[in-house]
Amino acid sequence: MAEADLDAIIRQLAKQQTKALTAAVKKRRDALLARAAKAKDAAGKAQGKALATAAYEQGLAAAKRLQTAADNAADAYARAMRKAAEDAATAAAAASKPKADDKPKATAKSKTAKSKPAKAAGDKAETKPAKTGAKKKAAKKAKR
Repeated sequence: MAEADLDAIIRQLAKQQTKALTAAVKKRRDALLARAAKAKDAAGKAQGKALATAAYEQGLAAAKRLQTAADNAADAYARAMRKAAEDAATAAAAASKPKADDKPKATAKSKTAKSKPAKAAGDKAETKPAKTGAKKKAAKKAKR
């Protein structure tokens, strides 16, 4: 099982857990129905049966959610592995393919620094004055 895909293992484990959960739900339902059968009045019996039915439905819904979550996780893992394999194949193909433009580029071009013209005082946008909250706090502490 060293080479087994993890998505198959995820599905297998989820199936086992779902079966175990379903068996526990049925056992719980049977216990609740047995308790309902022992009830002395009709209202108690009806309440016990309703409780057993509700517990059974909730348990099966939980088992279904567990199975769905496991299927989603297995699908996500399988997609991620396919994408990783495609990326690795693309990278290998790119590495083995000789580049057509392996020619050395001329770097002897002179680069001249372009200077920006200085802004005039009138061009500068007005800035907000500094906040004085720290000064006010210091003044309050000094008064104490």
